[in-house]
Amino acid sequence: MPVSRHSAWRPIERRTLVEPKTPGSFIIRILVVEDDADIAKRLADGLAGHGFAAEVALDGEDGYALGRRDDFDAAILDLGLPGMQGLDVLRRWRKAGSEMPVLILTARGSWTEKVEGLNAGADDYITKPFHVPEIAARLRALLRRASGTASPVLRHGDIELDPASGSVRQAGQPVDLTAQEFRLLNYFMHRQGRVISQAELLDHLYTLDEERDSNTIEVYVGRLRRKLGRDVIKTLRGLGYRLG
Repeated sequence: MPVSRHSAWRPIERRTLVEPKTPGSFIIRILVVEDDADIAKRLADGLAGHGFAAEVALDGEDGYALGRRDDFDAAILDLGLPGMQGLDVLRRWRKAGSEMPVLILTARGSWTEKVEGLNAGADDYITKPFHVPEIAARLRALLRRASGTASPVLRHGDIELDPASGSVRQAGQPVDLTAQEFRLLNYFMHRQGRVISQAELLDHLYTLDEERDSNTIEVYVGRLRRKLGRDVIKTLRGLGYRLG
């Protein structure tokens, strides 16, 4: 069923983190800035089933501060916010140099406001009522474009990874990976060309209630190298890792 706006804003916890429920995929950290607490919760809970970990801000000022302080993969931003309007939040993020993909979520149907939002730096928009699977699909499309690829199948050299089917092939042959190995490779494939720190990997591979140990990252990197080749993942001492 689509989600629409029916309830007035009321204060709840300023920050609510909803952990993802999709095994095998890396954790995609999403900031939801929405003043309707019911819609925000239903959106965050729904996205958790699609592999997203959503953090919620209920007004523009908190949303702006969270977007500047924390490293989110993307944001869902309502336009009609208390404290600071959504367009002002977006403009300030972009002025500060943030390249975080932003999906505008609004009940407003005016095409002029959609154009204004896109011109202010939004990457996509959707109007209420909405379907959570469509939101998830749009977010994944934004993240693919941000990583430099529009195809749902990720490629690096002779390696192909299909997030939808959970399969990996190298030189046309299937590669058997554990769920955590797949998560790690999936994240590297989405961040091709970037140096990725151990702290960033821990944030995207483990939920808050899972034990985190940086040594396990070394173990999984070693396993991927044995299965895919020594040069697939390079270690940059003191910095992190990069897909070779």
